[in-house]
Amino acid sequence: MRRVTEKHLTLREKILETIREAIIKGTLKPGEKVAEPELAERFGISRTPIREAFRQLESEGFLVVIPRKGAVVVSFSPKEIEEFYAIKSILEGYAARKACENLSDKEIDKLKAINDKLRQLANEDDIKHFFKIHNEFHELFIKAADNEKLHDLISSLLGKFQRLRLTSLSLPGRMAVSVQEHDKIIEAFRDRDAEQAEQLVRKNAEYGGKVLMHGNEERPVVNVAEQLASLQMDL
Repeated sequence: MRRVTEKHLTLREKILETIREAIIKGTLKPGEKVAEPELAERFGISRTPIREAFRQLESEGFLVVIPRKGAVVVSFSPKEIEEFYAIKSILEGYAARKACENLSDKEIDKLKAINDKLRQLANEDDIKHFFKIHNEFHELFIKAADNEKLHDLISSLLGKFQRLRLTSLSLPGRMAVSVQEHDKIIEAFRDRDAEQAEQLVRKNAEYGGKVLMHGNEERPVVNVAEQLASLQMDL
């Protein structure tokens, strides 16, 4: 039974990875349907794990499952992007302010260790692992705020917009900038400067939205997937 479960989970992860990469690279474009039969044939499996993967991707903001139509790639408008990052900056900024009161020296040292790892991953241009470790950095200080409702709000919000966050960090130079921003945030935590920590975290979030909206050419980006495709990003 355990082997069957592990095999099932492995197939599900492969499906998730395949669809995520296709959307990020622009192979699957906003509004385009993701066909169950093609995936079932490709992986040689039933449609049940595919539908489970669709539900997971829907919760992450990659797909929307429409009755009688199936799974369709989500399209974000500039307004939606702006609103997400505005809310993210406020909530995470407040979490950073409260965390300043609670973070132990050991936890701050752990933040530095995490950021050192992020610096290495940025140099290696490893976006997949960078995104995972980047989440650990933010999760640590958000938990240190010691506010369960705040933590739940942020987790729910970030979960629905994983695609935007991953896309933003994938843009050229963005990972290196994120590491530099984290260095300043860690310094504010060490200094127990709650106001500075809040402002830096808010700036960090706002910058993530700005580069996603304007890229390197300071023009609005309505179609995030096509923007990444035009930059020839290789995940």
